Amino acid sequence: MIKLWIDTGKEKGRIAPEIYGHFSEHLGRCIYEGIYVGEDSPIPNENGMRTDVVEALKEIKVPVLRWPGGCFADEYHWRDGIGPKEKRKKMVNTHWGGVVEDNSFGTHEYFELCRQLGCKTYVNGNVGSGTVQEMSEWMEYMTFDGVSPMAELRAGNGRKEPWKVDYFGVGNENWGCGGNMRPSYYGDLYRRYQTYVRNYGTQEPVSKICGGPNADDYTWTKVVLETVYEGMQPGAKPMLDGLSLHYYVFPDNSDKKGSALDFDEETWYRTLEKALYMDELITRHGAIMDKYDPEKKVGMIVDEWGCWYDVEPGTNPGFLYQQNTLRDALAAGVTLNIFNKHCDRVKMANIAQIVNVLQAVLLTEGPSMIKTPTYYVFHMYRHHQGALLLDSALTGVRKTGVGEWEVPEVTESVSKGADGVLTVTLNHLSATESRQVEISFAEDEKHFRVDEARILTGEMREHNTFSEPGCVEERDWNEYCEEENKIRVTLPPCSVVMLRLAPC
Repeated sequence: MIKLWIDTGKEKGRIAPEIYGHFSEHLGRCIYEGIYVGEDSPIPNENGMRTDVVEALKEIKVPVLRWPGGCFADEYHWRDGIGPKEKRKKMVNTHWGGVVEDNSFGTHEYFELCRQLGCKTYVNGNVGSGTVQEMSEWMEYMTFDGVSPMAELRAGNGRKEPWKVDYFGVGNENWGCGGNMRPSYYGDLYRRYQTYVRNYGTQEPVSKICGGPNADDYTWTKVVLETVYEGMQPGAKPMLDGLSLHYYVFPDNSDKKGSALDFDEETWYRTLEKALYMDELITRHGAIMDKYDPEKKVGMIVDEWGCWYDVEPGTNPGFLYQQNTLRDALAAGVTLNIFNKHCDRVKMANIAQIVNVLQAVLLTEGPSMIKTPTYYVFHMYRHHQGALLLDSALTGVRKTGVGEWEVPEVTESVSKGADGVLTVTLNHLSATESRQVEISFAEDEKHFRVDEARILTGEMREHNTFSEPGCVEERDWNEYCEEENKIRVTLPPCSVVMLRLAPC
């Protein structure tokens, strides 16, 4: 039997709500059709934003939304997306599908979306093809409350009051699509550009995010931080508040990424082992960050993560539209547990992407919308947001897998909310076998009872479609028994379980 031991007296840090953040890029049908349909659409909307999508996203408590990219950010010029829609410039989206971008969704629309969601804002600026002046004036346009050319321009476009920019990314993937830069060159550019990301009297200073590495490029992290920290006086505030990290799970080892739906048991385990690699990435990049920031004041911002497969047959290859199965739910579950466990360093994460692209939580088709298995994981994990991570450990965990691809049977994380209720999230990675887990507490602690139990499970390839939207859904669960200071649960294969434990 697997045993999960929880020490409710040992709090290891606060889980930032932003760890459960999302990412929206001008890519495929993410923005247009997915989020924004325009005010004149027959699809129910508020100020152009799909009502069904907004309501579904509010249910998972989206804490922060990154926009406008991604690779699109470093070719986006913000002035093209303001003013009367009929006068906005049109452009070809050269990164994603070669389609015409009409810029009908721009700065004003993004902030309207965040208002409806009630979430924080994360704007990504253009370093690859933009100028310092352009970035500086965008910040002025968004946040300055006073007399200035950009504040006047904003008012002329219908918005007198400034907005709040919570996070600002200085470039995106500048090692690749953002300019193919060397780390020292980008480090110097970051120092220059961030200087002009000014705080214009906002209630809290904007958090500046420095462009970090791709996956295991530890040299990028080291050289960029060396460059950014060079000459900094002891005790001085660093020029960055966060360093980004991008990591995608590509299940196949070939040039093709593999099918989202047509996969075998070996590929199931290969995908999950690669998802678990996130722990090593955070640990090793975090060790480099510790040399410059031992007090962990600079957050690791995993602002692109998730599973990336071949596009669905018959769709535009540049739209990155893919289906979503129980495999994706487990990949999301283990990744979010990893983020929780590293909450001392990871301060934000943004799954890619929110609607209709890559590992989306929602898919739309005309007026219809479905929730993916990944959506339900975010819904089950929402109680971790802002809670305190508790010390917890599993014993008796065996390896399960096929051939060289092996993963631990179960992963977990545990947190305590302000009301004293514990949230336990368990991922059972075996594709074929059930497993029993015994949850116990320190002898001198008060007892807990199960207040709520939810499960997401099914066959590993199961997924929701527009004709059958309810194949995979979160549901109530009662496969547990409560004893004195112990709770035993039986986990079915391919399952994500959430327990809410209230003190007796």
